[in-house]
Amino acid sequence: MAMGAADIVPGVSGGTIAFITGIYFRLLEAINAVPGAVVGDLFRGRVKVFWQACDGTFLVCLLCGVLTSILTLASAISYALVEYPILIWSFFFGLIIASVWHVGRQVRHYRFSLGVPLVIGIGVAWWITTLSAGQVDPSALAFFGAGALAICAMILPGISGSFILVIIGMYSPVLAAIKTADLGILLLFMAGCLLGLLSIARVITWAFHHFHDLVLALLTGFMVGALNKVWPWKQTLSWRTNSSGEQVPLNELSIGPFTFADLTGQDPKLGLAVLIALGGFFLVLLVEWVGTRNHRGRVS
Repeated sequence: MAMGAADIVPGVSGGTIAFITGIYFRLLEAINAVPGAVVGDLFRGRVKVFWQACDGTFLVCLLCGVLTSILTLASAISYALVEYPILIWSFFFGLIIASVWHVGRQVRHYRFSLGVPLVIGIGVAWWITTLSAGQVDPSALAFFGAGALAICAMILPGISGSFILVIIGMYSPVLAAIKTADLGILLLFMAGCLLGLLSIARVITWAFHHFHDLVLALLTGFMVGALNKVWPWKQTLSWRTNSSGEQVPLNELSIGPFTFADLTGQDPKLGLAVLIALGGFFLVLLVEWVGTRNHRGRVS
């Protein structure tokens, strides 16, 4: 459910949640096992073997949690982002800061050469967060392609799939389809997600097996660069009209809280924002501690 909630918010990655909760590599292995298990076991009627091979119970529980969260929280999170933007973004800022620390600790051998993928990751993610929202024709092919592209971003810690949807102009159409339960559109979107997920999971797994520390440095850079998107205080440079006829920000610039107060005349809520950011930070540490304790308990 936490992954689903994160994936709804532009700028926050469900892959980050999977990583800090300790299920990331299990998820990749389960996804990679699905095609072979379908051909080798399911088509031959060996349903039980197929289920065990692809870690079916784990995948179904995870999928149910993600879908439940998306279907129940989409409206609430959209409302909160409009009514309490500083506080919501502060929480995710603290969460990602702690995630940077957590992922960085997984590097096995620290060396100066890791600075290259780290800087590349920061630059790419930062550049993505500065892109303007676009708009495409929400055709059937667009929903399918959007699903494939968004899921590739969602599975990567630090890259927000929902923000990718914002950039290509498909965030509002997809969110509207979820709110109205448009099954035809949602099935197309999910089919794209399935294709993208099966493809990107295999690539990521191969990369981790061959370049573990380099990949972690790149992912850490992605998360550092993504902090620009979740910075709580923004100056809107231009606006656009979305599919609902509402005025929403097109280009935004991260600014300091006191500059925000001077430009907007609004309370930057600095003290409360810091407290909520710390809450997000320590929540990640708590999740990590619980996951480590459970792992030790299973080993013993």
